[in-house]
Amino acid sequence: MRNRPIPGSSGRVRPVSLFRDPVLHAPCEPVTDFGPGLRRLVEDMFATMYAARGVGLAANQVGVGLRVFVYDCPDDEDVRHLGHLVNPRLVEADGLELRGPEGCLSLPGLEAGTPRYDRAVVEGFTADGEPVRVEGTGFFARCLQHETDHLDGVVYADRLTGLRRTRLLRAVARAPWADRIGSRDDGAAAGRPLAGP
Repeated sequence: MRNRPIPGSSGRVRPVSLFRDPVLHAPCEPVTDFGPGLRRLVEDMFATMYAARGVGLAANQVGVGLRVFVYDCPDDEDVRHLGHLVNPRLVEADGLELRGPEGCLSLPGLEAGTPRYDRAVVEGFTADGEPVRVEGTGFFARCLQHETDHLDGVVYADRLTGLRRTRLLRAVARAPWADRIGSRDDGAAAGRPLAGP
């Protein structure tokens, strides 16, 4: 029998920010208030992540520019990793660099082969202010790097080059949600920033 509530069970589902929303392309601010508002945000983020069937979610993906992310992600051995990090820092990323399929709740339905290291270590705090260190390998390492990138204002599309980048941007322009983003212009493929209008 569980003695803790299921993460997100008391949270509310928030709208997910879509690609090119300015909040996704700006570095997030450190959390300074570890009060009830932060715990509510974490609960809402879990609820939103589960509703969208994701394995990770950063605060700016729900429109909040703070350094917080949540995850419920398996590694390559199918071991489940569940938790959250406040003010996380990627302190190690090493091992083999692998190009693997990567998606994002802010680019729903799309994915592209994205290079990531197969081991990552992130340090930060819990919502109660307790220090925490999380180490991941394989798919979970990819998740940790992806979510930390979000908090630095980087989406996985920013890590793509050449034909992979062009193909993803064309898919964005054709996506059913494309009319809800700031622009359907494929300007990034011509060298303009992905975050542009």
